[in-house]
Amino acid sequence: MNPRPAEPEDAVSPARRGRPRSEAVEQAIIEGALRLLEEGTSIDALSVERVARVAGVGKATVYRRWPGGKDEMLLAVVKALEEPPAEPSGESVRDDLVTLLEWHRRVGMAKRQSAVLRTMTSHVKSHPELWRQYHDNVIKARREMLHCVLRRGVAGGELRGDLDVELLGELFTGPMLVRTVLHEDKDLPPGLPEQIVDSVLDGVRARG
Repeated sequence: MNPRPAEPEDAVSPARRGRPRSEAVEQAIIEGALRLLEEGTSIDALSVERVARVAGVGKATVYRRWPGGKDEMLLAVVKALEEPPAEPSGESVRDDLVTLLEWHRRVGMAKRQSAVLRTMTSHVKSHPELWRQYHDNVIKARREMLHCVLRRGVAGGELRGDLDVELLGELFTGPMLVRTVLHEDKDLPPGLPEQIVDSVLDGVRARG
């Protein structure tokens, strides 16, 4: 009996037989998109068909992973370019806040150093529906992580309980966001997260 032929839309390259793991296929697609962008392809000129061809897969493979097509694929590319989310240890509210702000600092540095990441971020922000998806799928989870740390601080008596948690979060993240988003000429030196956290803690620490 003849062996079942490999499905061409799932092959990462013509030389590879069988059905590769989903993660490998997804990574090949993301790397294909990045390769085109780094070679100077504009986002408007980027298409599912071109990315699939460079990645060595069929376009049906791309649509199976991202039914929304190009926009959903671009969201995956943006997330792949960003620093992996910070994971607070849960041992100290102060240290957890520093960990989260240090992540923001590294992301800000990466955007300054990567033309592709800057271009991708600008594209997402300029498309309301794409930005909404990014906000709902990425930003909300990161914000909730921050709020969990702050609620733990309030419950443990480390932080004042008379302030709204959302406002508390903005007090800590605001200075970093100003430097990374509004004033990109501002320095992002090592130790900046500690300076911000310790300064804000002086004002929001629970009083005995």
